[in-house]
Amino acid sequence: MAAARPALFLQLILIMTAIGLSTCRKFRPLSASTTSRCSFQFQFMTSAPGSASSAGRRWRSSAAYGRTTFRHIRGDVDSWRMTSSSDEFSSSVPSSSAASASLDLGPYQNKNNLDDQVFSAISADGGLKVTVATIRNLLNEMMIQHSMNPVPGDALGRATLCALMASNGMQEDQMFQLSMRGDGPLRGCLAIVTGKGEARGFVGNPSLGDDFTLKEAVGVGTVQVVKNHPDWPRPYNGITSIRHGDIDRDVGIYLAESEQRSCALAAATSFNGILCTAAGGYLVERLPNCTPETMSHMERNLGKLVQMNGEGEALPTNLLLEGKTPVDIASILLDGLGMEPLDQLEPKPKCPCSAEKLFRSLRLLPREEVDTILREEGQIEARCQFCGTVYRMGPEEVEKRFLDAKGDPSMDE
Repeated sequence: MAAARPALFLQLILIMTAIGLSTCRKFRPLSASTTSRCSFQFQFMTSAPGSASSAGRRWRSSAAYGRTTFRHIRGDVDSWRMTSSSDEFSSSVPSSSAASASLDLGPYQNKNNLDDQVFSAISADGGLKVTVATIRNLLNEMMIQHSMNPVPGDALGRATLCALMASNGMQEDQMFQLSMRGDGPLRGCLAIVTGKGEARGFVGNPSLGDDFTLKEAVGVGTVQVVKNHPDWPRPYNGITSIRHGDIDRDVGIYLAESEQRSCALAAATSFNGILCTAAGGYLVERLPNCTPETMSHMERNLGKLVQMNGEGEALPTNLLLEGKTPVDIASILLDGLGMEPLDQLEPKPKCPCSAEKLFRSLRLLPREEVDTILREEGQIEARCQFCGTVYRMGPEEVEKRFLDAKGDPSMDE
């Protein structure tokens, strides 16, 4: 039991960050309230990670039609429900489809969704922005890294999709961190993306079985968002409560309440056993100069998308399984409004962990604590919670690194 205290201390202290603490001028021990600002975490190795279930059945997340509503801040949150997809498009809306028809969308096409993609476009009148994402390959890789079951995979997939779409358009060096901190058996979910499309994330309980729905797995708690950039004096933090537990709807509420972004947001995944067969979503944002006519037209287009997707679902997984690409889905959403492509990127998994960052966190420990761990454990061993990489340092390497170390580790970049 003698090693329990230093081991626990190491687990708490080996929390590295590329966003908040690296810009702090003084080191502060991390607590539950400060870990929301962290983008990189080592965990002291005490047991082997759980293995994923190999159930061969098709598992699919549930969805609600009402998710695709626009939320607008006027003191309270008002929701405009989508109009019926059977309604005729308003003739008062000037059709701009001819303008987009002449565009060459070839460079943006992603045939059969073989690659992951985040595609964004704006309506011809500049009143609406549409972002569509698909991350099947990215999610499968993250699930393999964490030996993850479908329910945790659905949670991480939705969180990553929401983070990628909500952060679309930010600078390359900017970071967007989304965490769902609920009291359910999932034990939380964290997704971090950069402006380059680099993504990483983890859930607290990757081996959670299919006995729980996503809402039950998430539980009650908070949605927390942290944005940061190397040039910012301090990170931006936002928080709202978890209202539904299906992640994308809760993130939509966060965007409305905390950032005053009127939007329609949907994200979902589809699984065959433990293999993700589709993971995608869309974000429609109402811009300041959006007219009521354009708004009504978009609501009808959203209804049309639900009808095309089938099963009364606003989530686009069926369309993705049929081979529809982000460009195709954006074209459906902006039908009759004109579509001007803005940008595209291919999200990729990338973790900034390294042996150097592990040692930097070791330097924040009192030297006697490090010596105690080495004496009782024989080595320093830590596992990155994002990518699963295990780092080990023996006494000789630790001693050499301490001899070569210079400067204040709390101020290292």
